[in-house]
Amino acid sequence: MASNPSDLSRRRFMAGTAAGIATSVVLPNPLATHAAEAPSKKSKSKKKMPQSETLVTQLYKSMTEEQKKPICFEFDHQLRQRVDNNWHITKSRVGTVFNKDQQDLVRQIFVGLHSPEYAANVLKAVEHDNGRGGIGGCAVAFFGEPGTGKFEFVFTGRHVTRRCDGDSVEGAAFGGPIFYGHAAKSFNEPADHAGNVYWFQGIAANKAFQMLDRKQREQSLRTDNRRERGNQTVAITRNKANRHGVPIADLSADQKAEVSKTMAALLAPFRKEDADEVMKIVNSTGGLDSLHMAFYKNRDIGNDGVWDVFQIEGPQMVWYFRGAPHVHTWVHVKNPKSTA
Repeated sequence: MASNPSDLSRRRFMAGTAAGIATSVVLPNPLATHAAEAPSKKSKSKKKMPQSETLVTQLYKSMTEEQKKPICFEFDHQLRQRVDNNWHITKSRVGTVFNKDQQDLVRQIFVGLHSPEYAANVLKAVEHDNGRGGIGGCAVAFFGEPGTGKFEFVFTGRHVTRRCDGDSVEGAAFGGPIFYGHAAKSFNEPADHAGNVYWFQGIAANKAFQMLDRKQREQSLRTDNRRERGNQTVAITRNKANRHGVPIADLSADQKAEVSKTMAALLAPFRKEDADEVMKIVNSTGGLDSLHMAFYKNRDIGNDGVWDVFQIEGPQMVWYFRGAPHVHTWVHVKNPKSTA
């Protein structure tokens, strides 16, 4: 297999780091069919509500009418689908609108949206990046009413937009577009992204790049990465000819297996319900073969050929990982037929 000299400068670092995280990114093979996702026709048992949705209902019922006024909206309010890298969905902060018990519920809701392996580190990153106020400096909003079949809880702040919807938003993973990021030790991170909670995803993507041959690498490398402009950043590219990078369908079986590992790493921080829904949508519209993968050489920290910025996109998703000058990640996964 052809080798690119620019790949070598951080190869040893990546190999060592990847070995250290190997056990933490193992998820069910995203290429596999999720046979258990559809309820059996013979079963009449009511679907169990995930923990975070249950806690959202508990939080909502604990609120006074005065508390609800600035943070509760109709389900179809246009604010519900907004996403950005540093924003507050309402002016009311968690630390001021809620009492201590309610603040603890907000924290539990957020933690519950993540996998047990990553929840603590993700929470730590959010607390760090939102300054002295931590989660108390973030803001939330309710859309619709829990228990009515149509509701969504949205959590926002610096480097964070998360959603909890109990599958109210049909055909959209995570309940709509989300954002996650981290500036571990400085705004301008070094090439190794020391301490960054999400850089293991960059390592996984670069391992997939290393599997490409010379022609595929040339096809995957771009200089026109997405501009960060709120919801425009997560616009899904419908025209196949306009998608960036190398088509996964053109790769060999071992190359596809490495892309599958990259998808597993991207999904690793999130709870199983959401990770499963992502792959259900991807698999229903062509699977990994429907996706393209691109790397952006114009945003290479240290100019060492270990790409800090990459993207996976298809007819049903965009997952844009911008690792320079620190990590910003924009995600939107929905069925092309969904109106969400």
